[in-house]
Amino acid sequence: MSLYPLAETPFDKRHLCWFCEEPAGGLFDFISPNELTCPSVAITACNECRLIANSREFDTLGEYRLLVKDTLTQRYAKHLAIGNNWTPEELDNSGFDCQILSGFKKSAWFMFEVAKGRINSPGWPVWLDGRRVDDEAALPPILHDGIRFHSLSSAAQHYARTQGLDEQFIGALVRIVGRPRFAYALRLATLYRSADTRQKQHFLTEVREAESHNS
Repeated sequence: MSLYPLAETPFDKRHLCWFCEEPAGGLFDFISPNELTCPSVAITACNECRLIANSREFDTLGEYRLLVKDTLTQRYAKHLAIGNNWTPEELDNSGFDCQILSGFKKSAWFMFEVAKGRINSPGWPVWLDGRRVDDEAALPPILHDGIRFHSLSSAAQHYARTQGLDEQFIGALVRIVGRPRFAYALRLATLYRSADTRQKQHFLTEVREAESHNS
């Protein structure tokens, strides 16, 4: 139950979580700081996403969505990394038939698909009485390896954790070359995986100069 009106929801989504599109387990109450410009509203949410969203207070629904997506990306980094390191065929032929590894062999790709689906879930526009509640002006996500990262920090953190790269270095490169070229920035970060801080700073200067020259 909620004290706030339920958001208008597409018929085929009425039992799904707005954040990740897993089966909903309740409602998340978005309490607007200014009812004149944006109404408070209840949206369907699974228990995990609802608990994440309720852990902070923000002024916009888009900020709650970003928090949930980034938290899920961090929480399920190992599951997402399966898709970076394996294909279904490679898992089938991995030879992981012992008692300890056979369970991983059977469930690994499923875990990856579930985690990826939750992160990539686009949700749906939130309307109430003809008024748009969610933020339409959010930055576009970063799409790489089939995963939709909803912020630069979550993308950089994911590849820092799963590939041993420098999170700050990735972020600096993306800010120079632009979000649409995240894959290029990641390749550059990989080339300089073992470089020291001075070498990375020198390289950033070179990349910045090259981008300025080409613009």
